[in-house]
Amino acid sequence: MTRQVNTIVIANINLCFFSSKERRGIVKAFKKKLLIGALSAMVCCSFTYEAEAASYQGATNQAKDITKQDDFKTISGNKHTAVDYLVFVNKTHKLPDDYEAKLPLITVKNSFGREFQIEPETYRHFEQLRTVLKQKGIQIELDSVYRSVARQKEIAAEFTQKYGADYVKKYVAVPGYSEHHTGLAVDICLVVDGKIIDDNDEMIAQKEIFAQIHPLLTEYGFILRYPQGKDNITGYSYEPWHFRYVGKETAKKINDAGLTMEEYMK
Repeated sequence: MTRQVNTIVIANINLCFFSSKERRGIVKAFKKKLLIGALSAMVCCSFTYEAEAASYQGATNQAKDITKQDDFKTISGNKHTAVDYLVFVNKTHKLPDDYEAKLPLITVKNSFGREFQIEPETYRHFEQLRTVLKQKGIQIELDSVYRSVARQKEIAAEFTQKYGADYVKKYVAVPGYSEHHTGLAVDICLVVDGKIIDDNDEMIAQKEIFAQIHPLLTEYGFILRYPQGKDNITGYSYEPWHFRYVGKETAKKINDAGLTMEEYMK
């Protein structure tokens, strides 16, 4: 359900995954050095950045004193703000009203140049997971992460006008009740033999790949948010691509007990 909506919205604003251009930028940083007994000299340094997203710590170091056109930068929030990694949002539990105002977000890019906003720790652990999977020959990429309540309201209004209320009720999350508001939920797509796989049915068909991905989630603080056979509890059908960051300790407890987040939070 979530992925279908995201795909339509992206196409609607001409930011379709397939039309995104790989961004490569060259930035220059100039630093003046005072030479003892001589005049000041200008030193020019050039830096070239690849379009693939850098790790959180690496990008932070590179971002300092450099014109920002790199793979990620902090764009809002306070990175020292305590984040509630157990914030519980579903079809019946609304996002706390003050949550977004306190949420630290960074802007990152996937390997194809698409930009996303995401909570820093969630991204750091996602990149660790992505790196390990890449070593196993599996390529995962960000496909949908944070979406504000305000944007969700716009989507609901746009889709109601375009497709009707029944369609919106079935496919569009009620503003304030989408886990993507948390900045902790990650929808991925796969790249197999150079082909981007982001269609629901095609993703579900990649059983062998997800059989290698899912067992690793707990180690990096993620849970599979909408597991198979739990539709009546989560309110959503099986989504092998939708991961939720809760922290390593909590992820292990949920996974070891075979619970959904709904069951764990009771």
